[in-house]
Amino acid sequence: MINCIYVGIGGFIGSICRYLIGQIPLHAGNGFPFKTLIINVIGAFLIGVLSSLSFKNLSLDPRHILLLKTGVCGGFTTFSTFALETTELIQNNQPVLAAIYMISSMTLGVLAVFAGEMIV
Repeated sequence: MINCIYVGIGGFIGSICRYLIGQIPLHAGNGFPFKTLIINVIGAFLIGVLSSLSFKNLSLDPRHILLLKTGVCGGFTTFSTFALETTELIQNNQPVLAAIYMISSMTLGVLAVFAGEMIV
C-alpha cells in the first residue's frame, strides 16, 4: 500500500507540472500541439535519466524511483492527449501536420530517453 502512496504523490506532482506547462501562452496558428510535444519530450528525457540512475546506483531507494518514474513521469507525460490531438489534426483535414506530430513525438521521445541515459 505504501508504494501506491508514493506513486500517487508523484502523479500529483507530475499532473500539476503538466497543467502549469499547459497554461503557458504558446499557440501555433496551425494547431500544432507544441506544449504536449514539449511535455512528452521532457518526460522521456527525465525517465531516461531516472532509469540510468536506478540502474547504475543500487543504493537508491526503490520507492523514490517508483515515485519519480511511475508517479511523476506517468502523471506528467500524456499519451492520451497525444492520441487525441493527432486525431483532431486528422479530423481537421491536416494529415501532414498529424504525421509530422506523430513522427516528431516518437523520434524526439526516444532520442530524449537516450540523451537522459547518456548524461548519467
